[in-house]
Amino acid sequence: MKKFPVALLICFMILGSSTFSLGQSFFKKYVNSLVNDTSDISKPQFLIYPTLAYAPETSWEIGLSSLYVYYANQDTTNRLSEINGFTFVTLENQYGLWFDHAMYSDQSNWFFLGRLRFQSFPLKYYGIGMDSPSEYLALVDANQILIKERVLRKIKNDLFFGLEVDFQRLAGTDFRLAPDSPTFPLPRGSEGSTNIGIGAGLVYDNRHNVLNVRNGFFSELAYLRYSAAISTFGFNSVISDTRYYKSVSKNTVFAAQLLGHFNSGDVPFNQLALMGGESMMRGYYTGRFRDNNQLATQAELRFLPLPLGFTDRIGAAVFGGVATVFSDFDNLNLNRTVWSAGGGLRFLLFPKKDIYTRIDYALTKEGSGIYLFIGEAF
Repeated sequence: MKKFPVALLICFMILGSSTFSLGQSFFKKYVNSLVNDTSDISKPQFLIYPTLAYAPETSWEIGLSSLYVYYANQDTTNRLSEINGFTFVTLENQYGLWFDHAMYSDQSNWFFLGRLRFQSFPLKYYGIGMDSPSEYLALVDANQILIKERVLRKIKNDLFFGLEVDFQRLAGTDFRLAPDSPTFPLPRGSEGSTNIGIGAGLVYDNRHNVLNVRNGFFSELAYLRYSAAISTFGFNSVISDTRYYKSVSKNTVFAAQLLGHFNSGDVPFNQLALMGGESMMRGYYTGRFRDNNQLATQAELRFLPLPLGFTDRIGAAVFGGVATVFSDFDNLNLNRTVWSAGGGLRFLLFPKKDIYTRIDYALTKEGSGIYLFIGEAF
């Protein structure tokens, strides 16, 4: 065994002690900045922290979340912009990197709204339509890249119009039949695909803080054309997303959302209208139900914060939603819907910017899910 010289050992001990002290000091300052929100409200803020969550799609997942928020030109009369990052690994051998953003220029003349997803998974495939079985048919191994971006120009007050682009690539696809699963015809796109959608979007948006809206209205109508000339499959997609927010008392907010996703043409299975996930129809596995079209709605009552007396940083929410998928409007049956309901806790991360982190527990007739994210679900 080698022995370190005493002088060198003393140097290491001093250096280690100093490094530990610096680490403690940095950690204390970092926690203090979060707990007390000591920064100037106009200054940009950056937050990074580990997460542990459970969702039907992933089982337990360990991740690292980050959030960067700012006002253009550090002018608080501008809308709050946010860039949200999330990386994760799960017990289901999944991993990924997500980035979402909603960025406003000075005076909101430009609005950039988009998301990036890179993930490797197996995910469960249940089939297509509301008649799909409650037990999954196959595990789908694949790598996915999704880039969706909207570049919108203000045309009048809170009305924006601009270009929308959607790039989705699914590669390395392998359908592995579940135990005791009957054989079934593989869906369109089962061998993978690369599809590029180009179109236009019309957005009305008067929200000041997209992460926690207390009063506001958002509505998007978008059309995307995936041309067979530049994509594996040719199809069209129309998305209608409308959200309403109203403060019914000083600390209580009512929020509601109506979502429609309508596809026509040769749509691959991964770009059908997928029900479920961390935002709409929480508690359902993403893609538990899928088809050409989807109609979904949800409502939420948020108590931000709760009147606890000893703290003003803890809030709560209760929510519920219903949805259905269908192949075409001739087969739309509003009596064939599924429901989701639940509640959650909120913790106020940045009091000056009114930003909460949420943990939601959702129930459905088929199971439950726990979700941990920065910002509200919608």
